[in-house]
Parts: sequence; C-alpha cells; structure tokens
Amino acid sequence: MTTRVLIAFYSRGGVTEALAKAVAEGAKAEGAEVRLRRAREFVGEDVMKKAPGWLEGAQRMNAIYEAPTEADAEWADAIVFGTPTRFGSMTAELKAYIDSLGGLWFKGALVGKAGSAFASTSTLHGGNEMTITALYAPMAHLGLILVPTGYADPAMFKAGTPYGASSVSGTNSAPPSADDLEVARFQGKRVARVAAALKAAR
Repeated sequence: MTTRVLIAFYSRGGVTEALAKAVAEGAKAEGAEVRLRRAREFVGEDVMKKAPGWLEGAQRMNAIYEAPTEADAEWADAIVFGTPTRFGSMTAELKAYIDSLGGLWFKGALVGKAGSAFASTSTLHGGNEMTITALYAPMAHLGLILVPTGYADPAMFKAGTPYGASSVSGTNSAPPSADDLEVARFQGKRVARVAAALKAAR
C-alpha cells in the first residue's frame, strides 16, 4: 500500500522550493508517492513587480507546480507545509491555502494523518523555529499528528531545527546548504515512515 505525501509550499525566490524538493526526495526514497504543490499569490502583478524577481519566480514555479487543492489534502496520508518566514510566521499565501481546508476540517477528513513543516528565512535568527511551530497550531486543529524532525538522525546535529528543516539564505537568496538539504531529505523520510505506520493502523 503506497504512502501518499503532499508537500504544500510557498516560495518566492526558490529557497523554500529547494527544501521542498529535498523533502520530496526523502519521501520518495521511502517509496512514497509525492505531490509538490505551490501556493499562489493573491496580489496583482503590479504589486509583485515592486520586489525584484518576485513575478519572474512566480511565473517559473507556477509553470512547474500546480496549486494545492482541498482534493490534494484529502488524497494525502501526510501533509508537509513549507514557507518562508514573514515576521516570525508563515506567508499569507500558505495561510490562505490552509484556511481553504475548512470543509475537510468539518468532516474530520484529515484526522489521524501525519503533518510536518519546514521554513526558510533571509536573516539569521529570523524566525525559522517560530514559523515552523506556528504551523503546529493549524495542523492540530485539522487533526494531523505532528511529526517533528527531532534529533533522530546525525544530520540534525549539523543543520535544521528539531521542529523541521530550515535554511538561512541571507539577503542574496543563497540556496540551502548541503547540510540543510540533508535535513530536509531526512524529514521527508521520517514523515513517510510515520505516515505509513499510521495508515497501516487505520
């Protein structure tokens, strides 16, 4: 029985996207079927053009990844949320997707599935851990069983947080380091394993 993992993320410059792809690699290494989905902007191009590279990055990623849907969440055995930090919390784009899951919450359709999160920020101590743990609250409301990374792999002693994978890109949007990506791959593996066990128990 194949385990199904949804990775619903928002990324503007590609840093969180890179972490999402590494999480997907880890989950696939455990035999999981993965859907990578990018949350969409709800501001116009005029606003996006004010931030260098935003519009171009959105167009590139939107051509690659579908937008996450309610059906994706219902399909999944595990949901992994990924986001850059915005003042110590998740982006509005990812929050809007989570808010769209109210119908599934009402039906209890996500209860007992695995849930996890990862984040990136441009500044050191810029809120990665706060952002990941802020995602714990909506995951709990949805009935997901939280799966943090913990210190369950040697990779965790080199990068990341015990709550989930992370990256600090700096003001030049540097890509995640090899250690960051190793943690993200471990997170994908861990989530897939836990989701498989939960699915078997159901």
